[in-house]
Amino acid sequence: MSQPSWDDVVEMPDELDDETAESLLADATEVQDMTGEVCPYPQVEAKKAIAGLSPGDVLVQKTDHVPSTENVPKAVGDDATAKVWKSGDGRYRIFMRKE
Repeated sequence: MSQPSWDDVVEMPDELDDETAESLLADATEVQDMTGEVCPYPQVEAKKAIAGLSPGDVLVQKTDHVPSTENVPKAVGDDATAKVWKSGDGRYRIFMRKE
């Protein structure tokens, strides 16, 4: 199996298997576990983290809060490209690549 890349997330975020998602997660520059947290805390933490990253770095937020899957990408706006991966069991990962 080839090494997963950012393109896997961009082109088919809902089709990633658990193994690929775990590999991408392991290669992330920073990971935030927002499980159990509700808005606006995840948005605030994402914006702070993105501000401290270099272009091309990847931030991943783990969450179980569905509104965060829409609100966090909006919060990082033009500072990062954001894509959401869903596991199918109520867990989500928001992959954000700093622009």
